[in-house]
Amino acid sequence: MTDRLKGKVALVTAAGQGIGRAIAAKFAGEAATVIATDLDAAKLQGLRAKLVKLDVRSQDNIDALAEDIGREFGALDILVNCAGYVHNGTVLDCSDKDWDFSFDLNVKSMHRMIKRFLPAMLAKKSGSIVNISSAVSSIRGVPNRYVYGATKAAVIGLTKAVAADFIKHGVRCNAICPGTIESPSLGERIATLSKETGRSVGAIQQDFVARQPMGRLGTAEEVAWLALFLASDEASYITGQAHLVDGGMAM
Repeated sequence: MTDRLKGKVALVTAAGQGIGRAIAAKFAGEAATVIATDLDAAKLQGLRAKLVKLDVRSQDNIDALAEDIGREFGALDILVNCAGYVHNGTVLDCSDKDWDFSFDLNVKSMHRMIKRFLPAMLAKKSGSIVNISSAVSSIRGVPNRYVYGATKAAVIGLTKAVAADFIKHGVRCNAICPGTIESPSLGERIATLSKETGRSVGAIQQDFVARQPMGRLGTAEEVAWLALFLASDEASYITGQAHLVDGGMAM
């Protein structure tokens, strides 16, 4: 631990598991004051953070949290938007309901969070926003990720727009674009695909591994290290970028 975030207040969404949890733990280990949120508050147990149940699809929930944070901490220094959902299928498998839910959770939730917490950052003329996008986005297309890829491309566009609008006001905004990362949600998707296709879990997992030229899945901690850098003052000259951590997937 090097106290790289000492004195900073960070909020991380979807911190109950996977990438979000790894980021919240990494930030706490670097001396940040962390507000860890998740729709399932039970998943947050064990984190060294202020633990808050939050539905990022609810503006009322977000407003209430922002008011609480303002009273207790003032402005955020760091906002990390991790909440997301992976829909499986092509355009032919994507209903209007699938499309609307995916964009609401993967993109509009970031819009809600940024719009609510950005003004306080602007008032203090500093802040770092980190949005979790994906290598599967405007960067690369893969089979059966139609609406997911569309949402994650939108996240990159949103990130660049926020960065451009507030580059002269002390607020930076970057996106992280992971490849295939070991996580509980990936395990659930592999199990579901195994049931749907009749193929073994091991065979399906190998398909996911094969997407990375490095020959392995990434870890949530590897993504968290990049988030730590982008959140810290070490990245003070970096904004508006989509940063890959993908084992060579997008080469």
